[in-house]
Amino acid sequence: MEVALTEAALQTPERADDPILRTAKRVLATEAEGLLAMARGIGSSFTSAVDLLHNMAGRAIVTGMGKSGHVARKIAATLASTGTPALFVHPGEASHGDLGMIARTDVVVALSNSGETTELADIVTYAKRFEIPLIAMTGKAGSTLARAADATLVLADTDEACPMGLAPTTSTTVMLALGDALAVALLERKGFSADDFHVLHPGGKLGRRLLRVADIMHVGAAVPLAACETRMSEALIIMTAKSFGCVGVVDDEGRLAGIVTDGDLRRHMSSDLMGRTVNEVMTVSPKSIRPDALVSEAVFVMNAGGGRPITNLFVVDEDRPVGIIHIHDCLRAGVA
Repeated sequence: MEVALTEAALQTPERADDPILRTAKRVLATEAEGLLAMARGIGSSFTSAVDLLHNMAGRAIVTGMGKSGHVARKIAATLASTGTPALFVHPGEASHGDLGMIARTDVVVALSNSGETTELADIVTYAKRFEIPLIAMTGKAGSTLARAADATLVLADTDEACPMGLAPTTSTTVMLALGDALAVALLERKGFSADDFHVLHPGGKLGRRLLRVADIMHVGAAVPLAACETRMSEALIIMTAKSFGCVGVVDDEGRLAGIVTDGDLRRHMSSDLMGRTVNEVMTVSPKSIRPDALVSEAVFVMNAGGGRPITNLFVVDEDRPVGIIHIHDCLRAGVA
C-alpha cells in the first residue's frame, strides 16, 4: 500500500512552533517524497540491472565520488552481505592502478547525480574498452554516464532537502534506497536464506540472533545420561561429574524418557532414595529442543515455555538426546 507522506502529515500538535522540529520534519518529508517518486517511476531498467548483476560470473564493482562514493561503499557492503560478491573501488585510485581490481567477469555500478563526474571517466572508459557491463545510477537521463551505461537507473526529479538545493540529501537518500532495492531483489532471486545470512554474519548482534543450538550445545561424554534402571546412587555421581545439576533418563531404545533434577531429589527425599531407580524419581516428558533450533528459541523455552523457568535443555533428534544446553551457554553466546 502506497503511503503519501507530506510535511503536513508529519505535523504533530505538540511543539508545532519549534523551528528545529519543523526543519527536521520538512527534510524527512522531502526525502520521503523523493523515495515515493522513485518507487512510482521505477521500470524495466531496474530489471535489466538486476539481470546483469544476477548473471555475472564476477563481482559488482561499485564506485562513485564524494557523497555518491559514501553511498557506493554502503551499497557494496549490502550486496556482499546478502550474497552478491561486491567491492568498492575509488575512482581516484582506479586511475592510479586500481583498475586492475576490475575483471572482465565483473559488472560496474557507477553512481553520479550529475552523470558528469570527471573522476569516473577512466572507469567508464575501461568498462567500455573491455566490454564490462556498466550500470549507472544518476539524476540525469541524458548525461554522459547514462548514455554509456548498459542499464541506467534515473533518480526521480525531486528537490534536495537542502534549502539551497546544493547539498546532496534527497538524491543520496534515493541512491541508497535504490542500492537496497537491488540487493533485496538479487537476494530474493537467488533464494538467499537466513542460514546463508548467518554464514556471512558470524559476529555481531545479527550473527548471535541466528546462532543455532547445535553451535553451542555440549555433546558426547559431556551429556549426563542414565538408563531407566540406573540406581539413584549412580545417577547422583553422574549429575555431580557432569555439573549440569540433572541427568537425562533414556529408555531401552535410547529415547529421552525423563529427567532427574535437583528438584526431583528434594521432592523424593527419603531414607531409601539412593536405592531407588531413576525411572521412579524422574520427571517424565521433559522439555527439549531440536539441534537446528535458534538459540533464542532455547532461551524462550527455558525462560517461559509455558511453565516454570529451567536452566537446562536436552537437545533431541528424533526423540534421542544428542546434546544439552545450559542457560549460561546462551549468556556466553550473547543471546540471552
